[in-house]
Amino acid sequence: MTQVQPRAEADDAVAWEELSVDEPPIEPGAVVGRVLGTADATPLSFWVAVRAGAYLQLDDVVVTEREVPGREPVMIAGVVTQVRARHEGAQFDSDVFLISEGTLPAQVQEAAEITTTRLEPETYVPPMPGAEVRRAAADERATALYFDRMERRVAVGTGRDGEAIYLNADFLDGTRGAHVSISGISGVATKTSFATWLLYSVFGSGVLGAEATNTKALIFNVKGEDLLLLDHANTRLDDRQRATYEKLGLPAEAFGSVSVYAPPRAGDPEGTPDVVARTTGVDAFYWTVHEFCADRLLPYVFADADDDRQQYTMVVHQVAAKLARDAIEAEGGAAVVSGTVVRSYDALVDLLVDQLTDDDTRAEWAGSAIGLGTVNAFIRRMVASKRDLGRLVRGDLPGRRPHAISTADSGQVTVVDLHNLPDRAQRFVVGVTLKTEFERKEKAGTARPLLFVVLDELNKYAPREGASPIKDVLLDIAERGRSLGVILIGAQQTASEIERRIVANSAIRVVGRLDAAEAGRPEYGYLPTAQRQRAVLAKPGTMFVAQPDIPVPLVVEFPFPAWATRPSEAGAAPEGAARSAVQRADPFTVVGANSDDYDDIPF
Repeated sequence: MTQVQPRAEADDAVAWEELSVDEPPIEPGAVVGRVLGTADATPLSFWVAVRAGAYLQLDDVVVTEREVPGREPVMIAGVVTQVRARHEGAQFDSDVFLISEGTLPAQVQEAAEITTTRLEPETYVPPMPGAEVRRAAADERATALYFDRMERRVAVGTGRDGEAIYLNADFLDGTRGAHVSISGISGVATKTSFATWLLYSVFGSGVLGAEATNTKALIFNVKGEDLLLLDHANTRLDDRQRATYEKLGLPAEAFGSVSVYAPPRAGDPEGTPDVVARTTGVDAFYWTVHEFCADRLLPYVFADADDDRQQYTMVVHQVAAKLARDAIEAEGGAAVVSGTVVRSYDALVDLLVDQLTDDDTRAEWAGSAIGLGTVNAFIRRMVASKRDLGRLVRGDLPGRRPHAISTADSGQVTVVDLHNLPDRAQRFVVGVTLKTEFERKEKAGTARPLLFVVLDELNKYAPREGASPIKDVLLDIAERGRSLGVILIGAQQTASEIERRIVANSAIRVVGRLDAAEAGRPEYGYLPTAQRQRAVLAKPGTMFVAQPDIPVPLVVEFPFPAWATRPSEAGAAPEGAARSAVQRADPFTVVGANSDDYDDIPF
């Protein structure tokens, strides 16, 4: 704190100068101030006058004590949610100039607003004015933030004091709650980076015990090829960053077991995965024509929420049921439909168009009460989907070739690359994959081992308005996934545009950098006013984490990734890294690159 003191000049005139009070730095546990007596102190919040030579910043954790007659002393702990400084002795705004010139005496006083996090024992009394307030450290800090009550803790990063911040694993794995909602501006809020870091911490923290080996994660990669190198060490990691991992009790390593799936390259008759960043451990995923018919996947072609409002969705379900009844499997995954061998998605669409435009067969496929205009609307959208889904629905590849996305048969982390696919194809892949995995967990009949699902751009798949097959699956995961061991880690730019029930079922909510208009939405009401304002300015890597155990969201900085996030950072993959299914069958097969690609690969 800076204090104003008088100085005698030679002409006996009185001038004023600012003198800095040099005192030793404030150590953890040291007294930093006293409870203000000029502002109301309540059990839920109070103000602290900061003493000379000390300081309090936002997010600092402090404690004070209160003697209660007839009861044991009460420890009152809280987090700094606002800090102010003012001249005491000034009356007008313009006095600041006189004080600065030394012609008007005044004193600078700092004060901090404390939002209470815990009273121990739970006696709701306010702190007394003048009571000493000290910076919390060690056990007091753990008590103030309820870390002492967390039997299973997951490190989520470090606080402003550089010490570890934890999540209660009970609210993450379904024991008492489940699901994580992450919001923030695209490209700035580091939502996907935080989601992968959280997975890494869960897998490495030991909270899963013996189940950790069988616990799986499914990540949909929608932007670039950043998530395809999770099993490669980050060459940019330095000793200081490694020390942060050590403080959090985690090794600074890449993910140990990663399987990568990518769509086939467009127009490639061999079904080569469409990736550049890596040459090994990549499987091409697609669905055979027969699987498309037998598993009734047609509704996921119309997965936009606006589609469900249209009448042609009746035709969708009629045609899907007809295909499931009549399609007969043929060689190479093809299907025989109405006596015709169908070996491609284009051919299947053409067959449906022929059947629906023929007066003799239209009623059989679309239903007798469906008008021609509704049928034509369905046909237009089916024809438009050829370009998007042609490489994903195949009947021209060897029938026994592995092609299904399955977390059960993959590494601990399964990455499904979607970034090269158009929007309709992305929706199709996400919808069908989530449906398949959720049904697999339902058939298993047990919540363990867990399956974590990381899905970015949740706004697109589960918007607030409308309905779609994908939205139905995501709602099912949000509402029943906890009991089945399916944990959703959803990321979106705007939580205000997400289906309310999905956000409401998320026990843990995380906010990165926000747009100013979005920060004012009621969906962020759990953030104190000061944190809403700070979210507009938050730098990458800074997140506001809210969890049921702690009444105030905590500001967290998570460490620099120990795994590569781009090819230029990629070091060696760990020994025994997951190979593709094709490579497991033939170890000498290289998947995902032509021979000309090697010169461009930096590792």
